[in-house]
Amino acid sequence: MSTKRHIIHVPATTANVGPGFDVCGIALSLSLSLLVIIPSPSDSSSHSLPVITYTGLDSTNVPLSPYKNLLTRVALYVLRSHDISSFPPGITIHAHNEIPFGRGLGSSGAAVIAGVLLGNLLGNLNLPLSRLLDFALMVERHPDNVTAALVGGFVGSYLRELSPEDMSAASIPLAEVLPEYPSDAGPEWGTDPPKAPTGIGHYVKFGWAKEIRAIAVMPRFELATAKARGVLPETYSRKDMVFNLQRLAVLTTALARSPPDPELIYEAMKDRIHQPYRKTLIPGLPEILSTLTYQSHPGLLGICLSGAGPTILALATENFDTIAAEIKRIFKAEGVEVDWEVLTVDERGSWVEEVDEAAAGKWAEQHQGAR
Repeated sequence: MSTKRHIIHVPATTANVGPGFDVCGIALSLSLSLLVIIPSPSDSSSHSLPVITYTGLDSTNVPLSPYKNLLTRVALYVLRSHDISSFPPGITIHAHNEIPFGRGLGSSGAAVIAGVLLGNLLGNLNLPLSRLLDFALMVERHPDNVTAALVGGFVGSYLRELSPEDMSAASIPLAEVLPEYPSDAGPEWGTDPPKAPTGIGHYVKFGWAKEIRAIAVMPRFELATAKARGVLPETYSRKDMVFNLQRLAVLTTALARSPPDPELIYEAMKDRIHQPYRKTLIPGLPEILSTLTYQSHPGLLGICLSGAGPTILALATENFDTIAAEIKRIFKAEGVEVDWEVLTVDERGSWVEEVDEAAAGKWAEQHQGAR
């Protein structure tokens, strides 16, 4: 049996999408990709633990121990859930990341999905899509990011209420992703993990008009999801809940219609559930949400926070540079520098492909440092 090489691709995501708090996600054209090299079982030089290299954005912040790296921790969880106690020997994983950490573009969700796919690959488990999602949701409890990353496109999702028998599986050692790793992150960690209940998450893919692009304006500071959630109230008024539900019901259809209707979408992208409470965490947010309109900036359809922020997501059909420049100007007035990109929707989602040595070499050449 010869050495095998696989590429794992997982897209970035934006979540919440205006009124769709903890419901809607969109897969975008940034990615986390892995080149996984599995040596022949007869290779006597194989090392016992996976060797991890990491290039791309925020690569210096990633732990390379297989017991502390999120990718391999999730993979080991999947393996041990199927009575495979350790990694196969000799694995090498080259990771390349295009998704900025802590900016609201699903970096941790992408890592979780990549880890689930890695565990499925290394264990030869051949898990169906629904089961892959179950394991992802055992780690990342918010379905909007991980579901969009797994299946691609514009997605709505929800979590099934667990039975009392399954409630014990709702919290597992993997749940502490950031900011610290547990002191027992070693060979004995998670040797008997709780089994993932079946059918935790359910989703539907919405349509997406081909004309729409996503402008992601990314401030150069991180905002921890826990901090962004900490400013949200425990309860909401009926008026605010109805406001969001009305707009969400319209938005999921409006974004699929071609040509898109700016007036309809702009109002349907408004939110009263999370953005008003996060304005103190993101300088310039109130001005961005109130002054950029489809009338003032032709081509703009709607604007919102991406996930918990601080990235701003603007949906548009044209004049991308002008829209991004105005958001950049507002941030700069607050002393915040930004990067921005025009992204398309990744309809394919995550995939795993076996490649030959030449294709693996080409992948490595394209991602400098991943040898």
